[in-house]
Amino acid sequence: MKSIFKILICILIIAEFSHANEVVVFEFTKSELSQLEVRKVRGADNNTLYTVGSNENGNFLKAIADNAASGLGKEMKIDLNKTPFINITWKIESDLSGIKENTKKGHDFAARVFAIKKTGATPLSNRAINYVFSSNNEIGANFPSPYTKKSIDNVLATTKKNLNEWVTVKANVKEDFRKFHNIDVNELDGLAIMSDTDNSKMKSVAYFQNIYFSAK
Repeated sequence: MKSIFKILICILIIAEFSHANEVVVFEFTKSELSQLEVRKVRGADNNTLYTVGSNENGNFLKAIADNAASGLGKEMKIDLNKTPFINITWKIESDLSGIKENTKKGHDFAARVFAIKKTGATPLSNRAINYVFSSNNEIGANFPSPYTKKSIDNVLATTKKNLNEWVTVKANVKEDFRKFHNIDVNELDGLAIMSDTDNSKMKSVAYFQNIYFSAK
């Protein structure tokens, strides 16, 4: 009996330690979706359509962008000294092949997740790492947004390798801010999800699931 209690205590300790070293960002429930801040990109004709669903791995967000561009933002503090790694599970059902993503006319992504650090008094002064599921570039490619050098597009997945397949990726956000922006960020101020096709006038379908930060 004592040995059973010891095993249970060990399991509880491991579970608590694991939970403390993970920070879930989105739950992808109807309630959460109604509370997230929706931001339409200036000049876009339409809003991206976001809906929630579930599968055997939990809740997910479906994003349909038909000549559209709007994002879902969530302000929250993320301690990058404790949990520097962002983890994203996502899928592109319909991509944007053929566009030049590092140009203004082609700067669209079927799926992207922004890690945001406030560095000034206005949103335009913020710095961001834009983790993207590319339709045209290889994993590891990175380039400044053609609209602002304060946002860096960093390719973590590509439909050239995984189209209509769930993919899980990981990135060290703290190191990326140091690498791309030359700043040491101890705490993030928020995250945003976006699927956008306003520049290319195309249509994309994407899914997001299990977005969280971890210690390793």
